[in-house]
Amino acid sequence: MNRRAPVSPPAPSHRGAAPHGGLSPRPDLGKLSARLPRHPLTRFAPSPTGHLHLGHLVNAIYVWGLAQALDGRVLLRIEDHDRDRSRREYEAAILDDLEWLGLVPDLGAIDEFRAGPHALRQSDSGDRYEGALRQLRQGAHVFACDCTRKEIAAVAGSSRHRETPYPGRCRDRGLDAQPGRGLRVHLPPRSVRFVDGRLGLRAHDPWRQCGDLLLRDRHGHWTYQFAVVVDDTTQQIDLVVRGEDLLESTGRQIQLARMLGRDTPPVFVHHGLVRHLDGEKLSKANRDTSLRDLRAQGRSPADLLGHAAWLSGLVPEPRPVEPTRLAALFT
Repeated sequence: MNRRAPVSPPAPSHRGAAPHGGLSPRPDLGKLSARLPRHPLTRFAPSPTGHLHLGHLVNAIYVWGLAQALDGRVLLRIEDHDRDRSRREYEAAILDDLEWLGLVPDLGAIDEFRAGPHALRQSDSGDRYEGALRQLRQGAHVFACDCTRKEIAAVAGSSRHRETPYPGRCRDRGLDAQPGRGLRVHLPPRSVRFVDGRLGLRAHDPWRQCGDLLLRDRHGHWTYQFAVVVDDTTQQIDLVVRGEDLLESTGRQIQLARMLGRDTPPVFVHHGLVRHLDGEKLSKANRDTSLRDLRAQGRSPADLLGHAAWLSGLVPEPRPVEPTRLAALFT
């Protein structure tokens, strides 16, 4: 196994210092509550491309903890839009881990996923995405694209430290939609401003950051950006809680949701990431220690929840935390 350096605590000391240069790990519950309906709906949406690790557990703590603190509900969604990398055995392991941890969704019961096709599993929701695509075509410029990543990088330039925006090469070529070609939607040059529940006011320029957004890739797979916006809109998600690695996706998702008819976007909360001592975030690709490995070592659910809460800066030292008491971490 390729084991990385041990994951880091939230700051140089173990005394509860906040991660990311002093930013509080906790969102302001009063301000959040004022922007949300009385019983908000949030979601936990893992991708079955590997086993859950401590980074996923931190996200689960924020999702269930904020739902408990705000008298809200949690929807479980399986995001297996990437059919090449998703595996049913990983989905089964995710469901087992959640059940073992005592993290119970209010919508999308674990046994319902085990029983067969489910409307909250993306691979079972093709009709929903086709319908959203038809709706999008009515009010926006959707076009076929045969560009490869290499061609896009050659035209737009690439950098290890920034996203490579699509340069618009196929926007006006009039290509037919056919196998081997992707589908994109033109994003007009508009800035998007939003208030993150933890990080405050943000402004994004999606047309500069990513260019025309890919909806379906040339292999026929719906993209994350499209599927998650369609799902959050149709499932009426009020609160999106996720890691800071997805912060830059927010502006384009708000813009796409507006194009699909959602004028008021969900409230977003982006939490800090659990990282290795070398600064890299935890990753399935790096085969980081999974919850299944930690379970096999004899760790209890409360022990792992408390350890993840400490890694995220929510408690000053590791201590057991029961799954029904996660709200106390945010008050």
